[in-house]
Amino acid sequence: MRRDLLLAAVILGLALLIGWRAPVFLTLGTLDDIATDTALLTMMALAQMLVILTRGIDLSVAAMLAFCGMAAALTGQAFPDAPVGLLLALGLGVGGILGAINGAFVAFLKVPPIVVTLASMSLYRGATFLLSGGRWVSSHDMPAAFRGFPTDRLLGMTHLVWFALLAILLAYAGLRYSRFGRSLYAYGGNPSAALYVGIAPGRVLFSVYAISGAVAGLCGALWVGRYGIAFTDAAQGFELQIIAACVIGGVSIAGGIGTVTGCLLGAIFLGMIGNALPIMAISPFWQMLISGAVILAAVMINRQKGRATKIILRPKTATEGAR
Repeated sequence: MRRDLLLAAVILGLALLIGWRAPVFLTLGTLDDIATDTALLTMMALAQMLVILTRGIDLSVAAMLAFCGMAAALTGQAFPDAPVGLLLALGLGVGGILGAINGAFVAFLKVPPIVVTLASMSLYRGATFLLSGGRWVSSHDMPAAFRGFPTDRLLGMTHLVWFALLAILLAYAGLRYSRFGRSLYAYGGNPSAALYVGIAPGRVLFSVYAISGAVAGLCGALWVGRYGIAFTDAAQGFELQIIAACVIGGVSIAGGIGTVTGCLLGAIFLGMIGNALPIMAISPFWQMLISGAVILAAVMINRQKGRATKIILRPKTATEGAR
């Protein structure tokens, strides 16, 4: 909580500083743009946090986003009368299958997560190219209802923001009140001890990668609908922003530590920087350098302190128990 408050204070101070240089930044219109622009990053950072809590990482999320977005766009092109809900469900389902493939390799074949998702990142990008034949699907080829859905408004907020709020609520309730959520922290904190309290590591690991894929797939359909275009290189490099949002928010790469609030603040921080630099008319040549420097500073400020680890059970004995 103290770390989250510190990050919130940094975000507030930075917003006031940017607003002092460019007053338009603090208007309701700009804040609405930041909320909409940050929605997809927030959803995928929350899903990535579940993976990182188990000491894993999913580098293939942006590739899954591109593949599922392309699948939804091509389906919309082939069936112009297809309901928006069906296209979103298609992205969710296909993403879940792709994530489950990652999860099967990590959970049951014991392949390191970084190896599995690095390979699947290339695999899913290549599959996107084969699926589309290398061509783009533009907004003119998509159903009008699907194209406008993510930015249509409900009670004053865009659908993207409502999806992000739903993801935040589900992540918070799931991690705080469900047995599955507590299993993630227990396994990430001490995998050996988790075995002794009856947590099945295979099921936990498989589930988090499947969830990560499903969220990436849903975000892929929303991404295509929002920007009105689907192409093979969509969201290239987005996985780094997602992981950066988690790290800035205090999610430990070592596993077992992280909060929904921190992850949300990390996404807001990145969204604010991304919107502020163009408003301040900073050259694109300087934007990447400044963004990297500010992110590094935020990580240093928000870095987690080392914690004492209480050894509950000997790893060797726990491994024997797993057999």
